Amino acid sequence: MTSTQLIEPCVAATVVTPSPTADSEALADKYAGQTPFVSIQNVSKTFGDFTAVDNVSLDIYQSELFCLLGGSGCGKSTLLRMLAGFEEPSQGKILIDGVDMTGIPPWDRPVNMMFQSYALFPHMNVADNIAFGLKREGVPRDEVKDRVAKMLELVQLGHLGKRKPDQLSGGQRQRVALARALIKRPKLLLLDEPLGALDRKLREETQFELINIQESLGVTFVVVTHDQEEAMTLASRIGVMDQGIIVQTDEPHDMYEFPSSRFVAEFIGSVNIFEGIVTEDERDSVRINSREAGCTLAVNHGISCAPHQHVHVALRPEKIRISHAHPDQQENCISGVIEEIAYMGSLSSFRVKLASGKEIRVTRPNTDRRMAERFTWEDKVFLFWDEDSSVVLTS
Repeated sequence: MTSTQLIEPCVAATVVTPSPTADSEALADKYAGQTPFVSIQNVSKTFGDFTAVDNVSLDIYQSELFCLLGGSGCGKSTLLRMLAGFEEPSQGKILIDGVDMTGIPPWDRPVNMMFQSYALFPHMNVADNIAFGLKREGVPRDEVKDRVAKMLELVQLGHLGKRKPDQLSGGQRQRVALARALIKRPKLLLLDEPLGALDRKLREETQFELINIQESLGVTFVVVTHDQEEAMTLASRIGVMDQGIIVQTDEPHDMYEFPSSRFVAEFIGSVNIFEGIVTEDERDSVRINSREAGCTLAVNHGISCAPHQHVHVALRPEKIRISHAHPDQQENCISGVIEEIAYMGSLSSFRVKLASGKEIRVTRPNTDRRMAERFTWEDKVFLFWDEDSSVVLTS
């Protein structure tokens, strides 16, 4: 029995794709010519009449920290369980390190898995929990001792090897579970909501520890999470899932700045969405008449839009500037009344109601203790932004 067995198992819209950024081109160059370490090929999984994973194809490369991100029931955990061997695909196949995993049981795969519950043995101390899988495989005692000591140092628990799990904090128990999953030197580590049991502050601290451990070992990680901030912090790439389909795969920066659909734009972070009709399409920009905004929206892009085409414009709250005075621009300039203000320490958030009745969220960093321009409830304000601050999406 391996440590894998000891841990408890458990139609995107048509889009106008933004032009590639320098970062995405660099990413393509990084993996050019490489053979995928994990290759998911046209994989589907059905349970009766329900399709949990729908014809997914995905390549993950050696030493990546890849995040599958999505809401409950989107299929991300089912896909992870198929990688682990706890479920078999209804169709398609999965290759790990070039080997077809069809019919190969979990204990014969070069994979280990860590779940949110951690499933540590309460009667064993930390060192014995970590060593358990090696001992079951008959690894010599001296080698077990040496590998456990190195793993304890890696996860910064060298001084806690004799403690029991109930004598540890949540973050420490998480690191013990991680060490137990890594000590058998899997080629692929699967993590299902690995930080979900931790409080916010500890989760933020542990995210960077997890990144450092992954980078030091070079093991390929696949993380499942519903937490957008966690995925953005951890991942080298993110795959967003919805209704069993991967709707976009990209680096965190490009996922946030250049979402490929309205669903992704709204799922990743906070966003304002305007509806409108294309009135002018130029080589590098498009102009859109939006009744909701009450002005012409000008957007830099690198794609073609049809005249009179119905589109959506996605605009992040932090891209918007706010002022009592009318700015020196007509396009991308709207006015409204402040309905709500939230002071959040590092930034302030404003909810502004436009003449059309639409409400817009604006955030402003609190870089100065004594802001030169202060705002309060019921103030009439102007909101404005640059042409390259928004993204055009089709419905």
